[in-house]
Amino acid sequence: MESPLPVPVVCAIIMRDDRIMIAQRPPDKKLGGLWEFPGGKVEAGEAAETALHRELQEELGCRVHITQTLPVFVHAYAWGSIELIPFLCELAADSTEPHPHEHTALAWVRREELRGYDLAPADVPLLTALL
Repeated sequence: MESPLPVPVVCAIIMRDDRIMIAQRPPDKKLGGLWEFPGGKVEAGEAAETALHRELQEELGCRVHITQTLPVFVHAYAWGSIELIPFLCELAADSTEPHPHEHTALAWVRREELRGYDLAPADVPLLTALL
């Protein structure tokens, strides 16, 4: 039996000066309490960039400008695989300040501080690209 295709998931690495925003997952969700680069699932027929903007509006109430698309990779969790599509971003000039609508907390951290946070396993490979 073939394994199902990985679920496409977008994430935003939002930069501000020399800091990157990370978000803490709620304790009652999968990977509860872990930190992540915010984003979410791509809906059927939706472009990755569109999904990113939609997810950030829903989760953080903010708008971003995508500056770079990073290489896509697949991560296997016990419950299934995801195809992570990461984007380097900055807040749009007319955006409101991000607010944790669906997260427990937000933090702006320096690149070298990222290793000190308990990141979701799929986000860990992004540290290599960022550091």
